Amino acid sequence: MKRAFFGRNGWGRGGRGTGGGQADGCRACADGCSLDALAPGTTCRIRRLMGCGPVRQRLLDLGIRPEREVTVLRAAPLLDPIELRVGDSFIVIRRREAAQIEVEDV
Repeated sequence: MKRAFFGRNGWGRGGRGTGGGQADGCRACADGCSLDALAPGTTCRIRRLMGCGPVRQRLLDLGIRPEREVTVLRAAPLLDPIELRVGDSFIVIRRREAAQIEVEDV
């Protein structure tokens, strides 16, 4: 197997691997962008969650699921964290967590 497939330390243990068996090339899709790159006031639809483990589970528990619409409301002065509106809920997440959410325009 290639090194990029598993990462330096194995399945998602701080290496470059994603933990889901995806190569690093899949993280930067040309069709979508990540949620952390959007400006406040932007509404988008979630395409997929690229994270794994407890971070992915936390995002799913907060209601961040594929095909849901998300509005970026505010960003803190130093850009971390960002406030989102998902359905009727207001959620604040870190930029590095938002970077694991791939979105598309509505």
